[in-house]
Amino acid sequence: MNFECLNIENIVGFDWDDGNIYKNEKKHGLKWQLIEEVFFNEPLLLLEDFKHSNNECRCFALGQTDEGITLFVVFTKRENQIRVISASQMNKKERIIYEQVKKDS
Repeated sequence: MNFECLNIENIVGFDWDDGNIYKNEKKHGLKWQLIEEVFFNEPLLLLEDFKHSNNECRCFALGQTDEGITLFVVFTKRENQIRVISASQMNKKERIIYEQVKKDS
């Protein structure tokens, strides 16, 4: 178990490049600014993605934007920055999990 990517307290920013900054907007209609909001709002549920964590720590984030849009974000940490791999609106199963976390917090 590698919990390094679950610790985002020392994050100072986001690592976007030309290849991924607009990918989620084209695919899911989510602007990069909207995706970043998830990491600043509560509750934020972070889970490690063991299935895809062979070469680097990869995690899921379940969270919401400032407007309350619930998002599922796959990311990794590169030094002290979050690098978003993909993002989409939560599916039904993810929303149920997230709503339970909100209820319990």
